[in-house]
Amino acid sequence: MSIFEDIKSRLSELQDEKYREMQIKIIPNVDPESIIGVRTPALRSLAKELAKRDDVDVFLDDLPHGFFEENQLHAFILSGMKDYVACIQRLHSFLPYVDNWATCDQMSPKVFKKHRPELLEQITDWIASDAPYTIRFGVGMLMEHFLDEDFDPKYPEMVAVLRSDEYYVNMMIAWYFATALAKQYEIVLPFIEGKRLDDWTHNKAIQKSIESYRVPDEHKQYLRSLRVKPSRDK
Repeated sequence: MSIFEDIKSRLSELQDEKYREMQIKIIPNVDPESIIGVRTPALRSLAKELAKRDDVDVFLDDLPHGFFEENQLHAFILSGMKDYVACIQRLHSFLPYVDNWATCDQMSPKVFKKHRPELLEQITDWIASDAPYTIRFGVGMLMEHFLDEDFDPKYPEMVAVLRSDEYYVNMMIAWYFATALAKQYEIVLPFIEGKRLDDWTHNKAIQKSIESYRVPDEHKQYLRSLRVKPSRDK
C-alpha cells in the first residue's frame, strides 16, 4: 500500500464528526471541506508510524496537501526529525503552505533544542518574512527557546518592531510578550510601559498576562493600569 493510500485509509478510520465540528469553529480560516476531524493524539501517533516508512519523503514532497490533517501529519513528522539540517530544509519547503494557527503552533521540532545558535539565524529570517504563518512560527520559536537561559534583551526588541495587519501574527506577538512578562518581567516591562506595541497587541499582551497563573498578582495589578484605549480594531 502506498503511503498516500495508507494515510487516506487511516484518517478515514480515525474520523470523529463531533471533533470535526469543533475544529471548523476554532480554525475558521481553513476550508471546512478540508477538515476530516481527527484528534491530535491520534495524528501524532500516526505521524510517528509514517516517519519510519521508507517512502515518507514522497509524502513530504507532495505539497500542497489537500487536507488539514495531512498538514498536521507533515508538521508532526518534521517535529520528530533528528537531523537539524534536514529539518530546516523541510521547513523551508513546508512553511509557505502553513495556513492556520494549529499547524503553525503545534509544529515544534525537538532537534531545535540542540541547535539554538543556528536556530536564531533562522528565526531572524522567518520573522522578516511576508508570510503571516512563517512570521508567527518564528516568533513562536523565539518564545519557546529564547526566554530562559538563552534570553537576551535584543530578542523582545526583534518582536516589538514587528507590525502586521494579520490577526494571527499579532496574537502571537501578544502571546510572546505575555510569556516574556512571566519569565523576564523586569527586562520586558519597559516594552509595555513604553507602549512599544500597537494598541490592540499591547492590550492583548496585558490581557494574556493577567490571565496567566505565572504572573504574580501585584504584577497583574500594575499591568491593568497600563492598558490603552485602542486606536483601531482587528
